[in-house]
Amino acid sequence: MSCGDPHDTECGEVLDHLYEFLDNEMAEGDYVKLRVHFEECSPCLKQYGLEQAIKALIKRSCGCDDTPADLRGKVLARIDSIRAGQRTGEAVAVSVETTVEVHAEAAGEPAGPGRAAEAAAGT
Repeated sequence: MSCGDPHDTECGEVLDHLYEFLDNEMAEGDYVKLRVHFEECSPCLKQYGLEQAIKALIKRSCGCDDTPADLRGKVLARIDSIRAGQRTGEAVAVSVETTVEVHAEAAGEPAGPGRAAEAAAGT
């Protein structure tokens, strides 16, 4: 993403650190650098506004739940590893773990250890 004008800070670098900017989790010098970029670059400013609106919506909808500290640490570590892989050009594999609980008795079906696997497979 770029407006086509040269900037002191590349658009990609700005967008890589957008959430740190939104969350006020960066050094003052870096914060100023990004703020200047947003003033100069309308596509990045538009992306900033969109992400800011999404964060506000999530906060309104889910603001009452505290994030477990270990989950936050795992997510941040995974983000760092993905960013590091992107910088080196490595392929990054992202896995998603899911847990499916089936309440077979409520549906009138016999419960059993294979029911969760069947439900996950859509059978």
